[in-house]
Amino acid sequence: MTITQQVITIGMCVLGTVLTRALPFLIFNGKRPAPRYVQYLGKVLPSAIFSMLVVYCLRNVTPLHYSYGLPELIAIGVTVAVHLWKRQMLLSIAGGTICYMLLVQLVFK
Repeated sequence: MTITQQVITIGMCVLGTVLTRALPFLIFNGKRPAPRYVQYLGKVLPSAIFSMLVVYCLRNVTPLHYSYGLPELIAIGVTVAVHLWKRQMLLSIAGGTICYMLLVQLVFK
């Protein structure tokens, strides 16, 4: 890609990101509240996405091979414990990920 094409591509990505982030605030401002369906999705989608993330992460666990899924179980336990303790999803995911990576790299080689 030429420099011009790179600048245009980056500009389009920036424009698309800004539009998708700002559009809901422009459409559903204080004068026009969000529809009940959108409010419902705002309540249920975080849990649904988190559940899909758990399923995706556990899809290749084989309890019959070495490590027997123990690093995954321990990391899930850490994730749940941190979430119950702090109630912050990002911190919970980071704690579980760090725990899993340490277990896989240092304990279950």
